[in-house]
Amino acid sequence: MSPKRKRTVVIGLFGPTLDGGDRPDRWERWRPSVSLCQHEDLIIDRFELLHQKRYEDQATGIAADIRSVSPETEVRRQRVEFRDPWAFEDVYGALHDFATRYPFDPENELYLIHVTTGTHVAQICLFILTESRYFPARLIQASPSRRKSQGTTGSYAIIDLDLSKYDKIAGRFQKEAKDDISFLKSGIETRNSAFNQLIQQIEQVAIRSQEPILMMGPTGAGKSRLARRIHELKLARRQVSGSFVEVNCATLRGDAAMSTLFGHRKGAFTGAANDREGLLKRAENGIVFLDEVGELGLDEQAMLLRAIEERTFLPLGSDAEVTSSFQLICGTNRDLPTRVAEKAFREDLLARINLWTFTLPGLCERREDIEPNLEYEMELYASRHGTRVTFNKEARDRFLKFARSNAASWPANFRDLNAAVTRMATLAPSGRINQDIVGQEIDRLTRAWSPTVTESRSAVLIDVLGAEQEAALDLFDRDQLATVIRICRSSRTMSEAGRTLFAHSRLQKKSSNDADRLRKYLARFGLSWEQAS
Repeated sequence: MSPKRKRTVVIGLFGPTLDGGDRPDRWERWRPSVSLCQHEDLIIDRFELLHQKRYEDQATGIAADIRSVSPETEVRRQRVEFRDPWAFEDVYGALHDFATRYPFDPENELYLIHVTTGTHVAQICLFILTESRYFPARLIQASPSRRKSQGTTGSYAIIDLDLSKYDKIAGRFQKEAKDDISFLKSGIETRNSAFNQLIQQIEQVAIRSQEPILMMGPTGAGKSRLARRIHELKLARRQVSGSFVEVNCATLRGDAAMSTLFGHRKGAFTGAANDREGLLKRAENGIVFLDEVGELGLDEQAMLLRAIEERTFLPLGSDAEVTSSFQLICGTNRDLPTRVAEKAFREDLLARINLWTFTLPGLCERREDIEPNLEYEMELYASRHGTRVTFNKEARDRFLKFARSNAASWPANFRDLNAAVTRMATLAPSGRINQDIVGQEIDRLTRAWSPTVTESRSAVLIDVLGAEQEAALDLFDRDQLATVIRICRSSRTMSEAGRTLFAHSRLQKKSSNDADRLRKYLARFGLSWEQAS
């Protein structure tokens, strides 16, 4: 027994221009709503004809014409009202209301949304409501015949919006997203899953949003490079057309800060010999990257907030406003909520710039990514200096073993790695880095990162524990506790310090509470996180 055929239901707007008219010669031209019902291979059981009250008579005439060419088609006239057929909100609201109250029966009926008639706004609304499944339907598009000799029936095409059925299209979108993510990572095949997920989110935000982005993370984690890549990506997508403008807010003070960001007029202050265009104006239709935004003064913060919200600001010494449309990316290694509590950062500015906040991990939190980043730095050296330098196998293995160990703290993150590669490549005999070169570099880094360079282990412990308790510690505990305190002082949070200290052992656990492990270790010496940091 063959399965029961589903009834075919077309839902479409009456088109005053294409469908309208009651003159006898109307049968000599193509009318989409009528012609759609004249196809022998498309049996339409019911036509839901949507129309406004003012087209009541014309809609009645079209319904009669449909019945005359297709007696098996039931025509139901449905009233939908919107004041302005070109007002998106009005049209969408009316069609949405119809869709939500209509008694769809997809088990027994097949629905086709006719998008040939109506204004372009109405067609877009019908598409959106169908794509979002408010209409459980496919789209149908009618077209007139190319020649009059072919009659007035025309042709039609049914469009299924289920992209999963179109592997090539879906695959193309997936490849573009994958290419974008690789571009943001400078082509580096990173292995840290948390970092890869972070970059995937940043790619989605970069493509879809013009709102401010806040990048947090330690110095040297790659905030500046990533911000520049976001600009290049948006430039390639034609989402921006202006420049990428970068400024380190830690270097801005007083009138120079105002002048750098917002510009000034001649004579605005001592030394202002000429007018100056500020960086915000220079970045019009582009991207401004404010690195170390937490160091910006309160006056500059107030003007920046207005520039973000209203796209206007006053250059120093001017009474004429300047406009500039730009996207803002901020970078900081500061705890901005703490800065707000200290009255050093405006709460309203933080609320405006942290819609999209991403924390970039330091190199110690991504030790599995050191190897691919080492390869990237080697390629970078070759492109900058025009000389390709390589490791021999033993030297490369030795450097990676050190770089991924707890002995390597990488306090300046990728800046440290870049400097290490530059030194080794420069000193490499005949362009080949050997074990001697690696050994020298490991010694150099170890000395540079040793606590004795900045303060002795004894001084660290006396500062935290007091001289008497420090003297009572075993030598082993002194070295270990001093290292822990040094890591705590260089970390923003207890969790970050714990991830650095337990970078390898945490990988052996299904779940790891690094902060709790660190808290228990400090408690052995009667210390809290606040005291250690």
